[in-house]
Amino acid sequence: MWVGMEEGKNSSGRKKKTKRGSRIISYGGGGGGGGGGSIRRCIIVSLCTIVAMIWALSLWYPLVTVVLDRGGFPLHHDHLPGPCDDDSIAGTTRNPMVVKRDPPPLPPRMDLILWTMWCTLVYSTTLLRNDLFHLLHKWSGSPCDKDPNAAAMVPIPVVVEPDPLLRPQRRYKSNGFLQVSCNGGLNQMRAGICDMVTIARYLNLTLLVPRLDKTSFWSDRSDFKDIFDLEYFINTLRDEVRIVRSLPRMRSNVSVLSMPPRSWSSEEYYLTQILPLFRKHKVIYFIKTDTRIANNGIPVELQKLRCRVNYEALRFAPHIKDTGDKLISILKSSGSFIVLHLRYEMDMLSFSGCTRGCSVTEADELTKKRYTISWWKEKEIDTEKKRQDGQCPFTPEEAVLILKGLGIDKNAWIYIAAGEIYGGERRLAALRAEFPKLATKEMLLSEEDLQPFHNHSTQMAALDYMVSLASDVFIPTYYGNMAKLVEGHRRYLGFKTTYQLNRKGLVDLLDKFQSQTITWEEFSFQVKDMHEHRKGQPGRRTVSLRLPKEEDYFYANPQECLAPLTPEFGVAI
Repeated sequence: MWVGMEEGKNSSGRKKKTKRGSRIISYGGGGGGGGGGSIRRCIIVSLCTIVAMIWALSLWYPLVTVVLDRGGFPLHHDHLPGPCDDDSIAGTTRNPMVVKRDPPPLPPRMDLILWTMWCTLVYSTTLLRNDLFHLLHKWSGSPCDKDPNAAAMVPIPVVVEPDPLLRPQRRYKSNGFLQVSCNGGLNQMRAGICDMVTIARYLNLTLLVPRLDKTSFWSDRSDFKDIFDLEYFINTLRDEVRIVRSLPRMRSNVSVLSMPPRSWSSEEYYLTQILPLFRKHKVIYFIKTDTRIANNGIPVELQKLRCRVNYEALRFAPHIKDTGDKLISILKSSGSFIVLHLRYEMDMLSFSGCTRGCSVTEADELTKKRYTISWWKEKEIDTEKKRQDGQCPFTPEEAVLILKGLGIDKNAWIYIAAGEIYGGERRLAALRAEFPKLATKEMLLSEEDLQPFHNHSTQMAALDYMVSLASDVFIPTYYGNMAKLVEGHRRYLGFKTTYQLNRKGLVDLLDKFQSQTITWEEFSFQVKDMHEHRKGQPGRRTVSLRLPKEEDYFYANPQECLAPLTPEFGVAI
């Protein structure tokens, strides 16, 4: 576990701080207290007790001196002097029968006070002895045979091992501060963060911790630290770019320039058009981060940095990681499992205008939703034409036929990676009938496990992302941001089986089968044949100089970060 300036408690109950970048190997326990802190406390208690005893005795001392002044030494009455005693003992007169007086009585309750102080002094010195023994034992490295009770008294220490992966911090003169606001869902923001780190590194800027979208369709109020491990993010990239949590104090006349950078831009755009702006504005605020760096034509060093941010620095927050690991463990306990990214959710259907399988009422609801969101530019949509072009997510009923056509075993565990399916359980009935081992996070986790994720759809999506990476097979029914980023991440992890469904070709086959133009055998054969080379194998990205939106997305196939490719892969448009 990585520890980052987080407060904990040691065996004495005091709070402690562990240096970031260190790994705790073992945790100590046991009583008795150990180390210099306990020794200091015992010494202080002992000194205070001695001072208190001296003060208490000073109250009694004047009474003693009165007796001495009267010529008698305060002996007890049963120690009477005899006739042969020395004159100096008998007093100033040589009368042998002079009897010395009893000592003056102690002040009220003084005996109790002195007895309590004495016990305290004995106890504190005993503790002091034990702690000194432990300290000498630690210095000498000798076994516990010096003290038969040493094994019980010596606490197990906390061993902190420095992180060998913590790179030295890169020192450079910053050209200014880059503040960014990531837009979109989890995976769109994730890609945007990677691009912004790369830009900050290339221009020698100081990057502020990215802000996440809180005004989109999902209305998730999560901050960066609620989704990603912030300390880990900062320290992993410390050798590349300086990342700070907030702006330092500046002069009041420093202006902040807000702007969206141009989409699909090369590094030259940022060098020649963005960097000069920092001479006038020490702070620039990018209000959008999606697809702001081109897929191709970028120096390999920058492409590899984009990968490093995505696959190394962006680790999920501990509560997400722990819950995701639990979910994965449950699924793996039954053997292999498949993840079906069923993107049949209200936001996607409303945005895309795809209403196949919906009732008239549902289609009207989706259309009204689309018109209420101003930044969704496309309003009038021909649903059927869009479906024929392969731009619609498959319905749950169509997903059943596709899975069967691919040869998926009906007894296989299938995890549905999605939010709330539009139409609810009614739309999942056909899928559940054919594949009874259908699972969702709501089925596998308890209400207590999911409580921290309520009203945080972005954090819920992070759980699906983790499970999708860990699955044996990943099948997305729509090629959106999550499908693309999971595909690229699974390539990075060793080209794990990831289907890129040929949506346009499948729509044609589905219509032919449902109209009984082809048999099931023909349908199944063509589905398998169509996807023989669409399972996440190594390949080169397609390149389109005029239409960057139509070329392969960098984060779906980060070929610069993967094993070298053979020349026969790839198509140039």
